[in-house]
Amino acid sequence: MRKLNNMTDEELALAYVGGDNRAFDLLLSRNEVKLFSYILFVVHDEDLANDIFQETFVKAISRLHAGQYSSSGKFISWLMRIAHNVIIDGYRSQCVFRMVEQGNGNDLSCLQGEDFQADCAEQEMVRKQVLRDVKKLVDFLPAPQREVVYMRFYQQMSFKDIAECTNVSINTSLGRMRYALLNLRKMAKEHNIYLNLD
Repeated sequence: MRKLNNMTDEELALAYVGGDNRAFDLLLSRNEVKLFSYILFVVHDEDLANDIFQETFVKAISRLHAGQYSSSGKFISWLMRIAHNVIIDGYRSQCVFRMVEQGNGNDLSCLQGEDFQADCAEQEMVRKQVLRDVKKLVDFLPAPQREVVYMRFYQQMSFKDIAECTNVSINTSLGRMRYALLNLRKMAKEHNIYLNLD
C-alpha cells in the first residue's frame, strides 16, 4: 500500500472510508487552514468559525461513512460546499427566531378616528395645492427644461427615451432636468412654496 503522505486528498478520503483513521488525520491537517480561512472570511467571527469548522468535519465524516463522497472532484471543494451549507443553515435558523415584539405603546389604534382622518384629508389638500403651484412654476422654466420635466414626471419616460425624443444625449437630458430642479427650488423659495424634489 502506498504511503499516506504520497496520496491525494481524494485517495485519503477513500482510505479513511476503508478504515484507516490516520488518513483522516492527514486530510484534516492538509485542509484545515484553507477551510477555516474560508469560513472566517464568510462569518467574520472566530468563535462562530470554530463551531462551523467542527460541524463541517462532523458532517463530512458522516457523509464519508454514508458513501456520499465521490472522488470525481477536489476534496477541499467538497468540504467548502458542506461548510457553505452549514453557514446557510445557521443563518436560516437565526432568522426564524427574529421576531418583533409589540410593545404597549406600539399599536395602530391611533390611526383610527376622526382626528387622524381629518389630518389625512388636510395633508391631501395641501399636497394637491403644492402640485398646482409646481405646475404653475414649471410653466416659467426655459422650454428645454420644461420639456424634460413634463416627459419625466407627467409621461413617466426614462431619460433614455427623453434623449431619443428630443434628439440629445442622455447626459444632456439629465443636465436639463438638474437645472430644471434647481430653478424650481429657486422659484419655490421666492414664492414660499415647500418642495421635496429629492
